[in-house]
Amino acid sequence: MDIQNKNVLVLGGYGLVGMAVCRQLLRYSPGRLVVASLRQEQAESAVERLQMEHPDTQTQIIPTWGDLLLRAEWQEAPEGIHPRVAVLDDRHKRRRLVADILDGLDEDILISSHLYQLITGTAGGLAGQAADIVIDCVNTATAVAYQNIFQNARRLEDLIAREEQADWPEEVERLLASLYVPQLVRHMQILYEAMLQAGTQAYIKVGTSGTGGMGLNIPYTHGEEKPSRVLLSKSAVAGAQTMLTFLLARTPGGPAIVKEIKPTAAIAWKEINYGPIRSGGRTFPLYDCPPESAYSLNDPDTLTPKGEFGEATGEFLESVYIDTGENGLFAIGEFTAITTLGQMEFVTPEEIAHNVVVEVRGGNTGRDVVAAMDGSVMGPSYRAGFLRQAALNRMRQLEVEHEVDSIAFELLGPPRLSKLLFEAYLLKRTCKTLSAAIGGKPDEIAKDMTQEVSHDPRLRQHILSIGIPILLSDGKRLLRGPVNKSPDAEHGWVDLTPANVIQWQNRLQMLRTSIQEMLTGDTSSRLDRAYPSTVSWRDEDTFDVGEIVGWIFIHQERGRRGKD
Repeated sequence: MDIQNKNVLVLGGYGLVGMAVCRQLLRYSPGRLVVASLRQEQAESAVERLQMEHPDTQTQIIPTWGDLLLRAEWQEAPEGIHPRVAVLDDRHKRRRLVADILDGLDEDILISSHLYQLITGTAGGLAGQAADIVIDCVNTATAVAYQNIFQNARRLEDLIAREEQADWPEEVERLLASLYVPQLVRHMQILYEAMLQAGTQAYIKVGTSGTGGMGLNIPYTHGEEKPSRVLLSKSAVAGAQTMLTFLLARTPGGPAIVKEIKPTAAIAWKEINYGPIRSGGRTFPLYDCPPESAYSLNDPDTLTPKGEFGEATGEFLESVYIDTGENGLFAIGEFTAITTLGQMEFVTPEEIAHNVVVEVRGGNTGRDVVAAMDGSVMGPSYRAGFLRQAALNRMRQLEVEHEVDSIAFELLGPPRLSKLLFEAYLLKRTCKTLSAAIGGKPDEIAKDMTQEVSHDPRLRQHILSIGIPILLSDGKRLLRGPVNKSPDAEHGWVDLTPANVIQWQNRLQMLRTSIQEMLTGDTSSRLDRAYPSTVSWRDEDTFDVGEIVGWIFIHQERGRRGKD
């Protein structure tokens, strides 16, 4: 697609890859470039640098900041404190965060999300201008996995073992807030819904393998294990995000372009210099322990991981370093070891950015893992399609043999599926044909459907026993068993009211019109011809319950497989 005059949002724009992407984008004159980062000073520094490097650009470059996994209102935090840490330290916010992660996605959770507001342009400073293009350079896998659920769980186990008094609700809430998969799922749900609302046309993810392309024998670790469970969790989360991105790419109505570039090497570099050595924004203070102050190994406290040991010099560690962005500062020895042939080696951010922008503009770099998955996964087969009819024929033979109709067991779900199947089945039993269902009087059809349920205890018992209530035609009485799987008629009650019959008549009229259009004129392969009558080239007026509900899911509930 054309980048010129488009509104582009770069998530993680201050980072090594993010800045390289911004520089590449400015060559194609987007109308607006929003540079998003975690912290205000990062975003503003990135924008200042880009404006200095491109003094003649006509593109409006805007900084914005905040944690994408939190609500917009929670972005303020004390100096040097991560916004998430501040939220977890606040009882009310912590409980709201757990609900935001684990509850069903509702309007409040969605529109309160900082990520949603960035994409839709409702965040402060964005003037309501939604993102046409979203380029996601945030290492979401790191942000999620480095919350270290293992450490949180160990702390709880230690408290239990020592039988110490603790604020157990807080401890459990902190553990729940660090669950990896629920956080990732919620993040992707919000991302998808925000892009739908914004009308975003392209989403490009810069992902990660988690291990810089190395295998399970990676010698670099974040603990005593090689590799650590935290590092492998990062890889697991990254893989899960790739699969969800793969599904996003197959979703009708979403961005037309969905791709992921996944570097599998160390990414370097941002700067080479001499100066203070920092980790997590903090400079290493220098300590000394001369031989005359040595600690005895006979003292068990000597081997504790942390304690009041050594003497502070009042100075800070300074040395020659190479800044590799997210991976931090490396000394010459570390950078040499990690990039030597046969280790991680490395790839430059400019190469990654080039591939990102080429893919946005419609080029084919061969580096999009979503396309690679599309080309290598096993999809539906000709054999399976051929045998489908044989399976259906045998099941229908068994229906006749056992004098039973096989409609729904509510094992597939959701309850709405079973509701629609049984409603279509009752229409078939009472009206016999599509034309009769479409042309009948709603009150009379509703009455006939109610009589079918009333006079056939076997059918009624089947429906109620799988957790599907039956709303009678007066709309005031409900038949139900011990389990009710739905809160209302829309989502899972068999609805026998005239108002629902009218809804069905509208659906069936649309289906009937579609069938007739496919049977007149064009006889090519252009049309899907999925409904049985169109397959047999006969203008039949009969019900096929499963096919009708499948048609509803495709045409009315946006549940089609793949993009049109």
